[in-house]
Amino acid sequence: MRRSKTSSLLAVAISIGLAASACSSTKHTSDSASGGGSTAASSGGSSSTGTTTYKQGGTLTISNEQGQTWPCSFNPYNSTFNLESLGFIYEPLIYVNILQDAKETPMLASGYKWNADKTQITFTIRDGVKWSDGQPLTADDVAYTYNLMKQTPALDNYSLWSAAGLTSVTATGNQVTMAFKQNAQVYFYTFATLVGIIPKHIWSAGDAAAHPDTWTDPNPIGSGPYTVKCTPNNMEYTANPNFWQPGKPAVTKVEYPAYLDNGPANQDLASGKAQWGSQFITGIKSFYLNKSQDNHTWSPPVLNVSIIPNLDPSHAATSKLGVRQAIAYAVDKAKVSAIGEDGQQLPGNQTGVVTPTFTKFNDAAAISAAGFDKPDMAKAAAALQSAGYSPSNPLNLTIISIQGYTDWDASIAIIKDELKPLGINLTESSLTNQTYYDKLYKGDYDLAYGSQPSAGPSPYTELRAWLHSANTAPIGQSASAGNFERYKNADVDKLLDGYATAASEDQQVSMIKQISAHMLQDLPFIPVTESADWFQYNTKNFGGWPTSDNPYAQPSAYNYPDNEQVLLHLYYKPAQ
Repeated sequence: MRRSKTSSLLAVAISIGLAASACSSTKHTSDSASGGGSTAASSGGSSSTGTTTYKQGGTLTISNEQGQTWPCSFNPYNSTFNLESLGFIYEPLIYVNILQDAKETPMLASGYKWNADKTQITFTIRDGVKWSDGQPLTADDVAYTYNLMKQTPALDNYSLWSAAGLTSVTATGNQVTMAFKQNAQVYFYTFATLVGIIPKHIWSAGDAAAHPDTWTDPNPIGSGPYTVKCTPNNMEYTANPNFWQPGKPAVTKVEYPAYLDNGPANQDLASGKAQWGSQFITGIKSFYLNKSQDNHTWSPPVLNVSIIPNLDPSHAATSKLGVRQAIAYAVDKAKVSAIGEDGQQLPGNQTGVVTPTFTKFNDAAAISAAGFDKPDMAKAAAALQSAGYSPSNPLNLTIISIQGYTDWDASIAIIKDELKPLGINLTESSLTNQTYYDKLYKGDYDLAYGSQPSAGPSPYTELRAWLHSANTAPIGQSASAGNFERYKNADVDKLLDGYATAASEDQQVSMIKQISAHMLQDLPFIPVTESADWFQYNTKNFGGWPTSDNPYAQPSAYNYPDNEQVLLHLYYKPAQ
């Protein structure tokens, strides 16, 4: 499932996004050979987190309903499948925690150094890391990972070689240098945290080399804490004996069953059969929390769940501004939050700025002035009439969603009832996960209900994914980089590009507010609720979970590469 807010979660700083115009270079190094916020443990079946060493053991079960059986594809470049491979199997260079003031944890890179104008960054690749097949991981593997995106543009999910201005990636000894056309510090989270490093000796031969964009990678070789065996009904992750952090992971096996619906998945959580949940639970207090003192929840908001209109001219209705205005004016986001999401997700706002996580960027006055601070059926009716539709001349639209996402179903049912009096007849089409994303990426839909796959250390990350024209594609081609709706606005592109070279945080806040003005005017997507990072956890047999007091990572199993940080902190209590 896609993503209650705890009172202790503070607004996330944008230290990574702030492209300061300093004259000196910036160097970052690690203090140990261990990531995951921990120190290296001695070998011999134990794991260390902080000052505590844990013995290995136990089988953890994840409950995260996907609406389909597992395709057993682990290609880290494929946005449809990489939730099951990134973090578990493939690792980033540096982990950046967006919930903890953009705190960095060195992973496959032990450190890095920027040049003075932030147009070049050199990573020092960690010594002694092996792939799960025993082969050494080198700087050549890292350079190959990024250069393959240039060679096969379909792999460049974050437009690093286009919008981010990446011009070269070279390896020398144990160092990898990336060069950019302009100040690239704002893209650090994207290229250092979201990209999983792949083994050159695997991907440069056979089917992987011939078709890296479509290769399923059924038996992945990675550097991460686990290896995997997959059937359509279950993925079984086993601790990687060659993992570079001695004695880790402390949990030796992870079972990841395929749930087709929230019901069975939630039952397994409530009974304790599954211990790590990442989905919506209706009536969570009575159904789950009250069942055991070991059951807990914490779900911080980091993204938006939105109505995504198809803006391509081939979709005559949804490409009309009046239709989008009618929907935005009519939808009662507070009602959807309270009923559809059981009060576990906050209402969204039309700027797309998630609050209170990113409150400093939010322009509440502009939202009110545009009339999007509350539902207005009169404005909605007038807008729809301007587009040529009314109760006497109704508009029939289909909205796609993911099969088994019961909170989305409940939310769409409310939206459907609110739009019907205007003359918009909405039909929901619930699809398997794979079919949904195929249609979303290729623009084969009128309306979609959904969100971006990952957040960042400021609203910029999500808004850039949604809005930058470099992230879209013609109908029929994949827009997996995030601009699913096919929005193009040169002024917005300029603001997003300018954010990267802004001289101060105040300038960046101003740019986000200017982008918000375009969101209020163009309505390229319509935020409905704030996508909570769904998280339920059981402490009977497992410890080390992230909490509001210790938010060391985004807590959901589907969040990468945060999922690796969680797995590296967890331990099995009976083994101690």
